[in-house]
Amino acid sequence: MKTYQIIVFLTVVFTVYFLGNAYIFIKAYNAIPGARENKALYTIIFTAVALSFIAAKVLEARHSTVFSDILNILGGFWLAFLVYGFFFFLIADLAGLILRLSHVLDQHNIQEYKKWSFIVTSSVSVILIAGGFLNAIHPKVREYDITINKKTEGVDNLKVAAVSDIHLGSIIRKRSMKKLSAILAEQRPNAVFLLGDIVDGEMGPVLRGDLLQYFTIPDANDGLYAITGNHEFIGGAKRTIPYIESKGIRVLKDEMVVLPGRIQLIGRLDRDSQRFYGKERESLEVLMKNVDKDFPVIVLDHQPVKLEEAAGNGVDLQLSGHTHNGQFWPLNYFTRAMFELSYGYLKKGETQFIVSSGFGIWGPRIRSASRSEIVVLNIRFSEGI
Repeated sequence: MKTYQIIVFLTVVFTVYFLGNAYIFIKAYNAIPGARENKALYTIIFTAVALSFIAAKVLEARHSTVFSDILNILGGFWLAFLVYGFFFFLIADLAGLILRLSHVLDQHNIQEYKKWSFIVTSSVSVILIAGGFLNAIHPKVREYDITINKKTEGVDNLKVAAVSDIHLGSIIRKRSMKKLSAILAEQRPNAVFLLGDIVDGEMGPVLRGDLLQYFTIPDANDGLYAITGNHEFIGGAKRTIPYIESKGIRVLKDEMVVLPGRIQLIGRLDRDSQRFYGKERESLEVLMKNVDKDFPVIVLDHQPVKLEEAAGNGVDLQLSGHTHNGQFWPLNYFTRAMFELSYGYLKKGETQFIVSSGFGIWGPRIRSASRSEIVVLNIRFSEGI
């Protein structure tokens, strides 16, 4: 990413973040009597909470500690409250404007309206955040039964576990990895595919606890393979990829491997490799140059974009992640608008696509629009030879 693009991006992000916090600061100040009576203390506490997420990222980049982990957790919850609070306070303000124009509200009851709209709005936001947190820490197994009408060499069925968007770091840590490992052990897949964003970004929190050591899987006869996501490049590919590979995980970087039965597996570099790393990925057409299309072709591509490329090149099955299915409401509506398939299953021509909502999270440990999941595919091939 070029310097001017980074400057523009950060300027927009910080401006939006500042304006959102300023809006909630004013709403709370006007609604809470104690805030007006202790303006200095209120300002200090609000500023500290509002800056916790940014402070966590700065500290994490310089020197990861338990304190920066705690700030990340606190800042994540505040970020969620910022989104919900802004949205619901805005609705309350618009409703208040309509009520004033219709003379339902006046100088005698406006303060009471402000107080109760603040209480109701804050309560709804907290309930959504609490429910989203519980949703995020209880992953589910999502199963798909897939048929690929291709021959293989002696393989009739293949059970695959696909895990996307783990986001190892300050929030997703040892306990989450042990839970993921236990679920995979229970499922006993033939192969495990990690669909990118294994790490969240900064490697400090990951290396401090060597978090990937807690990822253990049963003997997967057909292998353990991974691809890069955009966060592998955000965290610096020269650090993230070697660390992942040091744990015995084969990272496919625009490469093809052949699984038993002549099932061909292609792992693509993430499309953001050019933006963050200056390395442009190969086209799918080039990657499939040596593919035998009489046998099954499975593609792993972190971001579910340009689905017509896979369909046009004779791919049988593509597995993706990245979207988190919006992670928390109402962002799921944006991901649905941005991607042809933001979650679930789609078939285009003879190509089948599956997009997972992912196992981990980015930012707040909240999923109010989706569930954390592990995808299990029961793949049946039409014939053997």
